[in-house]
Amino acid sequence: MAAKRPTEAWSRSVDELICLLDSAFLRALTEPARLELLKVLLRYGPADVGAIAAHLPQDRSVISRHLKVLNDVGVVRARSEGKHRIYEVDGQSFLAAFEGLLSRARELAPICCPPSGGK
Repeated sequence: MAAKRPTEAWSRSVDELICLLDSAFLRALTEPARLELLKVLLRYGPADVGAIAAHLPQDRSVISRHLKVLNDVGVVRARSEGKHRIYEVDGQSFLAAFEGLLSRARELAPICCPPSGGK
């Protein structure tokens, strides 16, 4: 059977799905150290860098860089308390980002990745 020639809509959909997979949000969540950091915040709640560092092997400067990445993509938020920055998981923003990615992927998948006939 001859392969179907890709359509322009198919090509655009594939390109956009690839961009979704390579989004800053998903890249932020694929770094194991950042996932461990998120687990600490989920388990122990809001904390400053020092308190987070007590549970992780990385230096505080590395943890701070990871927190910045997570903050930039909306996974965590920070607030000032005196001389400290307190970080916590931003559940609403986190869910909104996931839902946005999933919603767009649901729109694109039927175009570029249609279900097979028998399954």
